[in-house]
Amino acid sequence: MRIEILNTGTELLLGNTLNTHGAWFGRELFKLGLRITRQMTVPDGEAIRDALAEAVGRADAVIVTGGLGPTSDDLTREITAEVLGADLITDEAAVRSLEAFFAMRGKAMAESNLKQALVIVGADVLPNPNGTAPGIYVPPRLNERGNCAIFLLPGPPRELYPMFHNEVVPRLRALSGIEAFNDVLEMKFTGIGESDFHQGIDARLAAVPGLEYGYCAHVGEVDLRLIGNADALQAGRGIALGAFESNLISEDGSSLERTVVRLLTGKMWKLATAESCTGGLIANRITNVPGSSVVFTHGFVTYANEAKTGLLGVSPESITEYGAVSEPVARQMAEGALRVSGADVALSITGIAGPGGGSDEKPVGTAWIGLAIKGRETLAVKVYHPRKRKDFKQAASQSALDLLRRTVRG
Repeated sequence: MRIEILNTGTELLLGNTLNTHGAWFGRELFKLGLRITRQMTVPDGEAIRDALAEAVGRADAVIVTGGLGPTSDDLTREITAEVLGADLITDEAAVRSLEAFFAMRGKAMAESNLKQALVIVGADVLPNPNGTAPGIYVPPRLNERGNCAIFLLPGPPRELYPMFHNEVVPRLRALSGIEAFNDVLEMKFTGIGESDFHQGIDARLAAVPGLEYGYCAHVGEVDLRLIGNADALQAGRGIALGAFESNLISEDGSSLERTVVRLLTGKMWKLATAESCTGGLIANRITNVPGSSVVFTHGFVTYANEAKTGLLGVSPESITEYGAVSEPVARQMAEGALRVSGADVALSITGIAGPGGGSDEKPVGTAWIGLAIKGRETLAVKVYHPRKRKDFKQAASQSALDLLRRTVRG
């Protein structure tokens, strides 16, 4: 089924409002076994006409968001009626709903709100208990331009999302006739480059009958998306794990930090962090995970050398002899955080984020990661991420969390 999304709103194109509808629709439609074939964003007003006229002649269903409000630039319903050559009438039930909405809030209803009760003749009115603008469903039989269903939905997510689930989903199920559909498996990997990952498994994935696959690279991470029936997914999963099991973060879409929190929770270990070059990013990522308070105790941001020595007990002589970005300092930072916090495991990092401060021996992008665990020898690992400052911090934090993940897993 060919489904197109038409998002309307000048604010979406000016960058004043982030358009999150496309990603949301993609996820929700996939749950129904459906895909978006095209998505467009146009400003308010007349630009909607050309976009809608093109879409209804090409798609099986068009979902339009926005432009159903009471203001002069809310013209979606009027333009849709014009494109279809249909008339608009006032729906009395919609009028009563509007009046009740304002009466419940003790406000007088401005006359301009009545335009929200205009409905294309023969179309279904989609109730909107979360706002004033009802939606409209134009079934294919009313569309003389093509066999295309049209859904006009309000733009605000608090109104759009419930209306989609309550009113659009049942109609799309009936239109599509899909009863059985493919599933999706999202596998996240770290510690491997996209090209190496692709080269390692691409040919074998391509040989699996009925398997659709794709890659998405982020800083320090590669996601593998598998789509197919149960047998195809199992075959694709086996290929990926056979090559890169040690690099696997999760198979349920969980982030690296969520996986780390889950592993620490399972072992009932407490974690402390000591950060220099990442400025608290590791602690921030950990504490973004719901339930992290069960495992996270302390986060030290010891950016200055004085903070490293004063808070964590790093030896001034080590800093003088080896430098702040060095194996001895990373070890001592982790051991100090472990000692001061009383945690079971402590993760430290010190590095050169740039753009200045590097040398031939320690170029920009160099970092040392320390990992101290009660009763074990402290680990120290050197990594190199020659990136812009922000991306360096993300990549370095990824390497640190991955070292923790691998160690906790054993």
